[in-house]
Amino acid sequence: MQIALCALIGYFFGNINPAFIIAKFKGFDIRQRGSGNAGASNTVITIGKKAGLFVALFDIAKAVAASLIAAYFFPQLKFAKILSGSCCILGHIFPVLMKFHGGKGLASLGGTILAFNPLVFLLLLIFEIVLGFSMDYVCIVPVTGSVIFTMIYALLTGDPIGTAILSAVSLIILFKHIENFKRIQNGTEAHISFLWKKDQEIARIRKNGNT
Repeated sequence: MQIALCALIGYFFGNINPAFIIAKFKGFDIRQRGSGNAGASNTVITIGKKAGLFVALFDIAKAVAASLIAAYFFPQLKFAKILSGSCCILGHIFPVLMKFHGGKGLASLGGTILAFNPLVFLLLLIFEIVLGFSMDYVCIVPVTGSVIFTMIYALLTGDPIGTAILSAVSLIILFKHIENFKRIQNGTEAHISFLWKKDQEIARIRKNGNT
């Protein structure tokens, strides 16, 4: 029962999707524009940088909240934070309130890591910023970040259940980003430089998409 409640807390928080809500207030479904995902990066593409930053911070915060609430109510479960945070990620990716079509879980992954250990979060954040900007693709970050965090968690805790949960989440995140890697291959995936070279990036993507 405690495990089920931890999972439900996380999944409930994951279903709260600010990208979808903001886009609806602006009169459109964010899943039908840009990259087609209800997350921070597509919010930047379809609405703007300020809205994208808000969405990212909200998605981080909801995973932190889910993790800490679960740990508070179920302190006897060693993997309470990880279970609830992971289910928040899954709730963000597969929200029942949005017919299981949400975002891709990067910010909520960050929130799960932050709730587990702020220092690990900071070190991984620095590493992933360097990696992401050096490769110029956002999709590299969640895939590598989820795998690296799983290994760090296993080394620091020795918890097989939490490690198994994170491993499953890593596989799901990888699966959700296969389309991004296909777009990288054909030249239609947006670079991180979209943030300051929007017009050039849109032109490049359209050109490659028409070839």
